[in-house]
Amino acid sequence: MAPPILTLKNIHLSFGTTPLIEGAEFTVSPGARMCLVGRNGSGKSTLLKIAAGIIQPDEGERFLKPGTTVRYMHQEPDLSTYSNLSEYIAGGLEGADDGYRTHYLMDALGLDGNANPKNISGGESRRAALARALAPEPDLLMLDEPTNHLDLPIIEWLEEELSSYKGALILISHDRRFLSKLTRETIWVDRGETRQINKGFGSFEDWRDNFLEQEELDRHKLSRKIEREQHWVVHGVSGRRKRNVRRLKELGGLRDTKRNEKQSVGKANISVTEGQTSGKLVAKLEHVSKAFGDRIIIDDFSTRIARGDRIGIIGPNGSGKTTLLKLIMGQLDTDDGTIKLGTNLQSLVLDQKREGLDPDTTLKDALTGGGGDSVMVGDIQKHVIGYMKDFLFLSEQQRTPIHRLSGGERARLELARGLRLPSNLLILDEPTNDLDLETLDLLQELIADYKGTVLLVSHDRDFLDRTVNSVIAFEGDAHNTGKWQEYAGGYSDMIAQRGYGVKSVEKDRKKTSSSVSKASKNTDKPKLSYKHKFALETLPKTIAALEAELAALNTKLEDPEYYIKDPDGFTQTIEGLDKVQTKLEKCEEEWMELELLREASST
Repeated sequence: MAPPILTLKNIHLSFGTTPLIEGAEFTVSPGARMCLVGRNGSGKSTLLKIAAGIIQPDEGERFLKPGTTVRYMHQEPDLSTYSNLSEYIAGGLEGADDGYRTHYLMDALGLDGNANPKNISGGESRRAALARALAPEPDLLMLDEPTNHLDLPIIEWLEEELSSYKGALILISHDRRFLSKLTRETIWVDRGETRQINKGFGSFEDWRDNFLEQEELDRHKLSRKIEREQHWVVHGVSGRRKRNVRRLKELGGLRDTKRNEKQSVGKANISVTEGQTSGKLVAKLEHVSKAFGDRIIIDDFSTRIARGDRIGIIGPNGSGKTTLLKLIMGQLDTDDGTIKLGTNLQSLVLDQKREGLDPDTTLKDALTGGGGDSVMVGDIQKHVIGYMKDFLFLSEQQRTPIHRLSGGERARLELARGLRLPSNLLILDEPTNDLDLETLDLLQELIADYKGTVLLVSHDRDFLDRTVNSVIAFEGDAHNTGKWQEYAGGYSDMIAQRGYGVKSVEKDRKKTSSSVSKASKNTDKPKLSYKHKFALETLPKTIAALEAELAALNTKLEDPEYYIKDPDGFTQTIEGLDKVQTKLEKCEEEWMELELLREASST
């Protein structure tokens, strides 16, 4: 058997006086396929950074076999020192002779090599970080949540790419299917310790549950033994001093063992505040069509959504999932066709992009709206600390700014903010990003028990299979745009019916926006004017500002006493909300057209 290429032994790390990792260790063999799993906050990402040599532990040994090349994918990469994405991705090669993989990876991940890092989205920067890690084909590849912000076609491409990769692989991911397909060993990070299991993720959860059950049984046995020994101390001490001293010493040892037990982290107490019952019909779409300029987003689509339905909306990035959602919710007007909405609808949208959260707002203020110590959960008033604990936050975190929370903590905060509001139509936009597997299980249970209707946009195939009873899937391509089809069942059922999964949107260079058509009259390919370039640089900031303004107005409207205290202000806020929403949609449409023009000009 080949010697390991990486060994971690007796790793300890604390933040201040709080221990995070206590005695963790594992080994990585050549060609290993491993995953790091554990609850949010258990130290998975920190341990992976220690393995990569990015963080130095307080105590312990890290041995990397000399000559081993290692690449680590950063969740929040810093591209500020690079002039374009090509330069950043090529930087991962470190003098490799053949740079063909940079072009291959940029094409596969939908990246523009000439793009300025200052103007790209967070999702694009993460894809660039993934390309940089993959480019040199290292001996050891470490990927932390690589599927976040990737659409289904790219996730399935990445699975194939990693399946044929010959080096060793360590993954952190919440995507069960992704882990099950790619791993043969599992490292469980639990209460500061690690347990290495020679089984892939597909076998891990049953093993973990059996381990925790046995641990609880052992804990119960220890408690009973302590009770028996305490009874002996009170009633059974004999005149034989030597034996008495020994048993008292053993009792002290049992008490120490009990005192030093590390309890497993509890489950979040996630529940949804249900509103009034909606009508049996939630929405009825008949021959609906929608286009932006020359780009057809929805083409002659019909469906009927009834109370209690769980519907997944799936498609590649850019296919129009958000547009379809807005049409169903009545937030956008159709170009053709009709939409009939049901009665008594109370919509709740949970957008896991979390763009409405001010990064400098504290956790407490984000939940209370900035005032008092109470949170209204439906019509019940709860103390904010108690509500925080329901979502696994510690009381000392109440004054923690949002920007200091982990991705999983921000995801739980968004759930906590949203689920306190009454609803009968729950709209989840990428809810699985950054959530640990245990919280995902609870979210699945919440959806199953929810008495209203659920619309779910997700790229998580396993989550879709576990939660929805039908999917609306994008069917379009470059020659047949805007086509959508509904299938019974989950994602796997859809594949069984049509024979394939979600495909990438093929870029039809002949059909772009009206701006592109006009620019093409005088040149072989369209060019960006100074005005276009300026708009491309400024529109994202304008959109972000409008989204923040929209979030602030929505926060004001969440106050149940706002209308009673200030009816005129309430009316003005509603009017302002409509104006900001309209302006935001116009800016988004303009940005989309300019992006199409930019793509065509760089071809």
